[in-house]
Amino acid sequence: MSRRFVSENAGQFPVQRLCQLVEIPRSSYYEWSRRPLSQHYLDDVELAVEIFEIHHRSRRTYGAPRVAGQLHDHGRHHGTKRIARLMAECGLVGVHGRKKWRRGTRPAAPAGDLLNRDFTAERSDERWVADISEFACRDGKLFLAGNKDLHDRGLAGWSMGERQTTDLVVNALVMALGRRSPDGDLVHHADHGTQYTSLEFSNRLEDWNVSASYGSVGDCYDCEDPSVEIDPILGGSRLSLARVA
Repeated sequence: MSRRFVSENAGQFPVQRLCQLVEIPRSSYYEWSRRPLSQHYLDDVELAVEIFEIHHRSRRTYGAPRVAGQLHDHGRHHGTKRIARLMAECGLVGVHGRKKWRRGTRPAAPAGDLLNRDFTAERSDERWVADISEFACRDGKLFLAGNKDLHDRGLAGWSMGERQTTDLVVNALVMALGRRSPDGDLVHHADHGTQYTSLEFSNRLEDWNVSASYGSVGDCYDCEDPSVEIDPILGGSRLSLARVA
């Protein structure tokens, strides 16, 4: 997945910088890129086309379970987790119904601090920390939104864009959920940025039964270890993904 991420973005950003970002050797990426495409990858591409068509016909309302049902009706039997992963990679999201739609603006802090500076986890997909990092590129700025697992220290999901928008962090969350498919209680911890405290993002957390957590305001030590050197690849924001590594 990391090598595919580099391949998909190599036309816009330097390969060396992308390899550093996903923590793989550049030689490993080039060796992988010269290999013939696997049958599993080709099957994923074919299935992704079918998923896109079904999602489009549903007016972009079907999620993974309903897409799986449509494929089943046509004799195509695939696991919901595989479909959810491919939908996340393609940026496809279904519509989730709610008992009640909340109106108006949310308070500055939709939830409290569930971590209280305890940046550890007993299992994978128990606690994720999220942040947006900024990169200076030749053609302007690039923003990376990521979700990092506090147990295995890996990036669960990420999203890149030219602006810091709510869609940027929602897409990173969708990718993380699609890749990991957490089956237990999950806490999502972020700062008080407008992207993470927006009504749209808070609704998405509730839709997927993810507990929201927010750090303290104006505290530069709201990280695992304030003495850790900041990784130049991931930037130096208060909850930088590198600083909880």
